[in-house]
Amino acid sequence: MKRICSIYRSPRKSGMYLYVLKSDALERVPEALLVAFGAPTLAFSMVLTPERELASEDIHKVLENLETQGYHLQMPPPDDDYIEHLPDELLRRNDPM
Repeated sequence: MKRICSIYRSPRKSGMYLYVLKSDALERVPEALLVAFGAPTLAFSMVLTPERELASEDIHKVLENLETQGYHLQMPPPDDDYIEHLPDELLRRNDPM
């Protein structure tokens, strides 16, 4: 299964991308998602195949979502730095010194 996909960048959240079939454009994306996503900016288009590897997403899940729901939403990675430093910050706040 070979699909030509357009990938849009969200202006609201760094690292959030919306994958759609190029032939469908944004027609199958729910209006509520588009409102939350913000005005999509085309980042690039590419051919997706089951053999292709993606840097941040499982290609099989992307292709499945494109077929079944008409889009795939890539969420930004979690902010690990905040989570890693949270216990130290809490310890300092609770330090009786």
